[in-house]
Amino acid sequence: MSRRVSGALLATALVVALVGAGPAVADDDAVGTKLYLVTLDGPGTAGHRGPQPERAYRATLLEQQESLLSDVGADPVYRWTTALNGFAAELTGDQAGLLRSHPLVRMVEQNGVRRLAAAPAGGTPTSPGVTRGGAGVVVGVVDTGIWPDTPLFAASEGLGASPRRFRGVCLPAERWDTASCNDKLVGARWFVSGFGQEGLASSSSLSPRDDHGHGTEVASIVAGNAGVSVAASGQRAERYSGLAPQARLAVYKACWTAPDPVDDGCATADLVTAIDRATRDRVDVLNLSVPGPPGFDTVERALLGAAEGNVVVVGAAGNRGRHAYAAHPSPWVLSVGATTGARRWGEVVLGDGATVVGAMASSRHVGPARLVLGEDARARGATRAEARLCTPGTLDASRTSGAVVVCSRGGGARVDKSEAVRRADGVGMVLVNTRPGPVESDLHALPTVHLDRSAAAEVLEHHRERPTARIRLRPLAPERDPVRVARWSAPGDPTATLVKPDLVAPGSGVLAAVPPTVDRTRWSFTSGTSTATAWTSGLAAQLIARTHWSADRVRSALVTSAGSVSGNASVLGTGAGRPRVERAARPGLAYLVGPGDYRAWLEGELDSDLNTPSIQLSEHAAVRRTVTNVSRRASYFSVRVSGFETHDVEVTPLALRIDPGESAHFHVEVTGPDHAHPLDDGWITWVGADGSRTRIPVVFSR
Repeated sequence: MSRRVSGALLATALVVALVGAGPAVADDDAVGTKLYLVTLDGPGTAGHRGPQPERAYRATLLEQQESLLSDVGADPVYRWTTALNGFAAELTGDQAGLLRSHPLVRMVEQNGVRRLAAAPAGGTPTSPGVTRGGAGVVVGVVDTGIWPDTPLFAASEGLGASPRRFRGVCLPAERWDTASCNDKLVGARWFVSGFGQEGLASSSSLSPRDDHGHGTEVASIVAGNAGVSVAASGQRAERYSGLAPQARLAVYKACWTAPDPVDDGCATADLVTAIDRATRDRVDVLNLSVPGPPGFDTVERALLGAAEGNVVVVGAAGNRGRHAYAAHPSPWVLSVGATTGARRWGEVVLGDGATVVGAMASSRHVGPARLVLGEDARARGATRAEARLCTPGTLDASRTSGAVVVCSRGGGARVDKSEAVRRADGVGMVLVNTRPGPVESDLHALPTVHLDRSAAAEVLEHHRERPTARIRLRPLAPERDPVRVARWSAPGDPTATLVKPDLVAPGSGVLAAVPPTVDRTRWSFTSGTSTATAWTSGLAAQLIARTHWSADRVRSALVTSAGSVSGNASVLGTGAGRPRVERAARPGLAYLVGPGDYRAWLEGELDSDLNTPSIQLSEHAAVRRTVTNVSRRASYFSVRVSGFETHDVEVTPLALRIDPGESAHFHVEVTGPDHAHPLDDGWITWVGADGSRTRIPVVFSR
């Protein structure tokens, strides 16, 4: 039921209309309503540092919200009191304008929909190969939900210690009862009011159940149980594990499928509500594989609240390459870009012994076997064009039984073609590009070699000349190419004040679990900065379980212990580099951030430099950083400066002696030419007498 607009705000609106500087302009939103996100001043309960108890402070926030809603005559769709103080409500343009002018209101923005940070898949079965890690830690995953019916998310004795601070629950819903959760999957909720039920695909489940696949992929990479068999045709039995296999999972479904996949996504109102709930549930790590705009919007402010609640927040940098800068520009989010992985290749051995190389994920050999063109094995009622593409149901098993079938790319999913060959009793597939394009080592239903157009031409020419010759499919050893930043991974903004992304992690062709509705094998390759984000969240869970450190210390350790990326990559592409959890557990020094410093920095009220484990400058200046000895003994630390080409970087003092738990300051001054073209970057490394190395990236641009 709507409320009446208060007399005070109505009078304010009339005054604005009468004394405005220009002619009245009709507001398209004045009559109809849209969903708006309204953020009030001050923190939620997670960031509250005053004497008022949490329950009383939450009541105060609700009173503020109620007063504003009453003033404009609106009802809330969502309310937030933990990660931030605010609400979502259906408002007219006039109502939104009135709230923007209120002194208690910090931000008003329209609800929008964001895409997940997934890139085209393909790669090699990359799995971390760990068997332990993450015990007692809860990772919150804000995504498309989870498919719980897999051994990856089953309860087991090997999970170790139960979480101590988590207080979330598993809510029953459509096709989801409380038995869907267990000692592994400890929390599950869903939020759809921002996206709107009317915009959902008919297959969407109003529950935490994943009907898209992305959330299950992410959850399996983060914390899938160890030792689970990868049961896929065309593969030798392999064992799978997530990065933190002993960690628990709490799932917050805020991303949905639409009738048209182009419209799939995550409404910002649902995202903020999921973040607020996860913060209130006290997860230890929060994974958000969703990028966003360059500024500090409501989602970013909600993530601030999560960080204030001692949550390690990990977000995807985005997949738009040079078309957009890295998302999550705030210092409280570990923004993660993606690196390339090893590629797995195979070869087609022709009848004369010649070989043609293509992408191949399978580790099984095939042949010698007949080679059959799909178009020459069409089933009754199928066209040659359909059979050429190996469209399901178009192949005649009497012609393809025991044969390797050549299928053209296009007209459907690549893995559906190999499934069609398998159903027609084929033993292998050669997938051929008919136009320029990449080749992908997908997880096929049977051994498959994917050839580019020129390689495909060689095979087809050989078949025309020797149609009865037998061929073989033979896997090759994976190529361990140097780790590089993926071309589609978004770089940092050279005009910003913070180095982004913070880290880069494996994000190309990583093996992950999916629902059977996505792939009957329940496995798939996934790529994108969302994959890299999941990888980093798993490492963060490992580190917390081993050390029980605070969130800011975990952020510092992952960044300052990161390894280099191959090639002449800019810091704005790599951030600090690749996270290495073993080194992160022994960082030597830490760049800690005081309670309230992130919020003070955001509001422009911090009276010193924010103590981030990176430095980005756009003009000659001196900055200060503080390091804390987090080892168990007093030690000397000496500084090394490296990598800069056009500027001089001076660090003072050159050495520090710091007792355990004590801190010391150092200053950095950059001098050199007036213009850094295109930019200059390098590293400051503190080397401890105990062998520890604490390295931060530095970027100078104008």
